[in-house]
Amino acid sequence: MSERTIYLEDVAVEVARARFDEALAQAGLRNDRRETLVLDDALGRVTAAPAFARLSSPHYHACAMDGVAVNAKRTRGARETEPLVLEVGREAFFVDTGDALPEGTDAVIPVEEVEARDDGRVAIRAAVAPFTHVRALGEDVVATEAVVAAGRTLEPADLAALAAAGRTKVEVVARPRVAVITTGGELVTPDIEKPTAGQIVDSNAILLRACVRQYGGEPIAFERVPDDRARLVETVESAMATCDVVIVNAGSSAGSEDFTARVFSDVGDVVVHGVAIRPGHPLVLGVARQGKRAIPLFGIPGYPVSAAICADLFLRPLLERLGRRDAPDVREFEATVTRKIFSPLGEDEFVRAVAARVAGRVVATPLRRGAGVITSLSRANCMIVIPRFSEGVREGERVRARALRTLEVIERTLLAVGSHDVAIDLLAGRLAARGLDLVSANVGSIAGLATLGVGGTHIAGTHAIDPATGIYNDAAVRRYAPGMRVALVHFARRAQGLIVAAGNPLGVRSLADVARRRARFVNRQKDAGTRMLLDVLLQREGIAAEAIEGYDRIEFTHTAVAALVADGSADCGLGVLAAARALGCDFIPIAEEPYELAIDASQLEDRRIAALLEELASDELRKDVEALGGYDASRSGDLHVIEPAA
Repeated sequence: MSERTIYLEDVAVEVARARFDEALAQAGLRNDRRETLVLDDALGRVTAAPAFARLSSPHYHACAMDGVAVNAKRTRGARETEPLVLEVGREAFFVDTGDALPEGTDAVIPVEEVEARDDGRVAIRAAVAPFTHVRALGEDVVATEAVVAAGRTLEPADLAALAAAGRTKVEVVARPRVAVITTGGELVTPDIEKPTAGQIVDSNAILLRACVRQYGGEPIAFERVPDDRARLVETVESAMATCDVVIVNAGSSAGSEDFTARVFSDVGDVVVHGVAIRPGHPLVLGVARQGKRAIPLFGIPGYPVSAAICADLFLRPLLERLGRRDAPDVREFEATVTRKIFSPLGEDEFVRAVAARVAGRVVATPLRRGAGVITSLSRANCMIVIPRFSEGVREGERVRARALRTLEVIERTLLAVGSHDVAIDLLAGRLAARGLDLVSANVGSIAGLATLGVGGTHIAGTHAIDPATGIYNDAAVRRYAPGMRVALVHFARRAQGLIVAAGNPLGVRSLADVARRRARFVNRQKDAGTRMLLDVLLQREGIAAEAIEGYDRIEFTHTAVAALVADGSADCGLGVLAAARALGCDFIPIAEEPYELAIDASQLEDRRIAALLEELASDELRKDVEALGGYDASRSGDLHVIEPAA
């Protein structure tokens, strides 16, 4: 490998693309393969050559109206005041739409313009020109004419036109065959019953194969390869023999067992190793030859978000070019960022976010970042690109965002920013049946109320206790959404308690037990309602925060806390019963609290909010929420308004 290809580069996206494109052009990359498909299988495919008509369409003179067929010359002289009477069966013939024009006729008079006589004749009161209301032979297309041109993405109407022209098959550009090779001895299939520590579910194989299909390619799955250079060379060479593009996932960095760049240099040339993007930095781009064919090589990083970003930026345009497909329109919109985004200089950063129209403006809340946070891929409905020479985006700053869903979906989205609760997913499911998307960002009660206060969300889930009074939410609303009339909508009362391992092996029954037995605790983020409750309870019992081992260990959801307890990496944490049940943990109740949804009262007439309120008041939702365990939803939908301080 040349010095330039060692993982020391920090190539800008546009430079990396240009370098890769130049290398592929010099290697003579092209896709000349074609295949012939029956029309039913050809939707969305790209024609490899013009498709010509075998038959004219229509292939006969066809009546275009229900009426009578006549010889146009015979109708001369017909007037309103002097109708022309014609004999049916000799001078006029009744026809239906689509019938062949009877011999000796060349026009059709619509039935509503014909006067039937009792003697079996018909009268007409106006002359007609030849071929009036007649579809002449070849009106659409004449045999041997082109029906669709080369390079056309076939739509339903194209297929119908081909069928009408007597074609049953069409020649299309063959989809590029893309080898997807995942690497690492730690990978296991998604159907594994119980992966052990260190085993990683191979979700990237699914992700990358789906990306290939979405971009117009044909994914070819290869067996996973352990971290063995010789084995990987063998597999890549095998893939090159049968495929047009080769993807190797993982092993693209510079570790002792990261072989991708070295393998690419063994079979071809490494063009780029290291792109100035975040996530996705250790991308490898290479080119190899197989006989006269040029083979693009992609070394895509192993973290799921990195893999998705690299596929979108580099694999998509290549497959679209090989498949001769038009690049999809990039739908962008302007949005106001609701939270500050820090970004390091020197890298283009791609931040996934949830966006919605709130009180007349589109806002976007960034989701948790990190190359391994795969849920951000499915939850996000937009992406914000932070240029490499920027240090981030200020709260309230307007940015251009790329839509990951249709703009119509974003317009009908309800945004919930605030405290996490598993019951929100039930509410989201019921709203989806109404055609509304409820998307959420779990940032904690206080951050949610602060976002509501600046018009950055429709809903802020909250259970913020006032340490001085023990009353929930009212004081926090007045403090963090000052000047706003806020409707507090009751969702449910819920049990909060200690989530402990099944069987409660440490015998923990209280926070005092947690401190005394030095149980490994997992906490929630600062300003989360559960964290505030914990602090109030510790103060009441005279327990110092320092006495809780793990007080500074942070997770952002109840289920994340339960998951750590379930796998044994923590002994306990504070959360809701539903999360404990979902992860097979035991639960020690400690307190009850109201979980409420804070809404700008001026937005209660918004149809999306109105639908949400209807669902909250429904018996069906109440039953579903209570079935989770630890919830009393009998007052769900009750509402009271917090007036702004004078």
